Amino acid sequence: MSNCGHPYFTTTEQEEEAKQLLRHRHQQLEVMEPKQIKEGYLVKKGTVLNSWKVVWVVLSDDGVEFFKRKADSAPKGMMPLKGAVLTSPCQDFSKRALVFKLSTAKNQDHFFQATHLEERESWVKDIKRAITCLQGGVKFARKSTRRSIRLPDTINLSELCILMRDQENGVKEQKLEKEKRVYNHCFTGGMVVDWLISKDKARNRPEALMLATGLLNEGFLQPAGDVSKQGVEGGAVSTVLDEPNALYYFADSGFFCEGYSSDEDVIVKDEFRGNIVKQGCLLKQGHRRKNWKVRKFILRNDPAYIHYYDPTKGDEYPLGSIHLRGSVITAVEFVPDAKRYDVDGNLFEIITSDETHYFLQAATSEERKEWIKAIHTVSKTGK
Repeated sequence: MSNCGHPYFTTTEQEEEAKQLLRHRHQQLEVMEPKQIKEGYLVKKGTVLNSWKVVWVVLSDDGVEFFKRKADSAPKGMMPLKGAVLTSPCQDFSKRALVFKLSTAKNQDHFFQATHLEERESWVKDIKRAITCLQGGVKFARKSTRRSIRLPDTINLSELCILMRDQENGVKEQKLEKEKRVYNHCFTGGMVVDWLISKDKARNRPEALMLATGLLNEGFLQPAGDVSKQGVEGGAVSTVLDEPNALYYFADSGFFCEGYSSDEDVIVKDEFRGNIVKQGCLLKQGHRRKNWKVRKFILRNDPAYIHYYDPTKGDEYPLGSIHLRGSVITAVEFVPDAKRYDVDGNLFEIITSDETHYFLQAATSEERKEWIKAIHTVSKTGK
């Protein structure tokens, strides 16, 4: 009697063995496939033209890919993480904050800029973790999500910055007038030094300047005005200047600068008084050409405004603002002309009290929920 199968296995046992073999091969393929860890918008410096542009970045456990648009199927470039080194903060560009550098094993440098501090720390932490796991031959797994920055002498600048921003006992944000401009929500370098000494965080002014410079280099402080910016660009020993004309502000604060202008502009300036509730990049449809561009959005409460900016050019001058008081915010599944630009999914709409419609796209469905919830809350509670 002929038997095509194994002489010691029944048909049922043969089928089970085949299934187990297929499962094993499938698991091997899963291990071979790169695991996607993180994705989102970042500003990247070009390697040929040296211009800075917004790109869609995807971090996997073995490399970083970037795309011209989120909807693109093929990346513009890929940086392998094997043998790569990440540098943060990167001080190669004095006029750009929140930059980090990824250097590949072939000594190719790639520069990325985040839109806010928490975003940079999140990317840096995950990329460093991916590099470490790749070197050790282990799978990527996030550790604690608690923010911390390694520093010598056990100094934690993150905790120090929280103390400095305390409403009661921290450094007082002021409205200061310098060189025919008014700087809101800022302070002088001398005020930072005085606070550090008064709170026993430093024994003397040189030591306090060292701490303040660390805060500046890590992106917790930002220079405001020509004097402080020249101090950073000039490569001085202490980039934070202990001078009354050197102005600084907290990253992600309500800082804004204004020139001398008429009383009518006061109402516009008041838009920036509110605390920042949420910020990040969204895709926005233009009102005239109906094309879609990535914009950085900053949501503030009391008064209830959301401002949007070109993420490649900083936060000093917004491209526009939306007054949210009395607005309606809803998720939508269809936007006219959206598919023509390969924009689909995670869309939502803001309809203002004067019936102006704004169409936006978040990166993920979860992010859309977060933005809708935050904007809705501000529109109901803010002025």
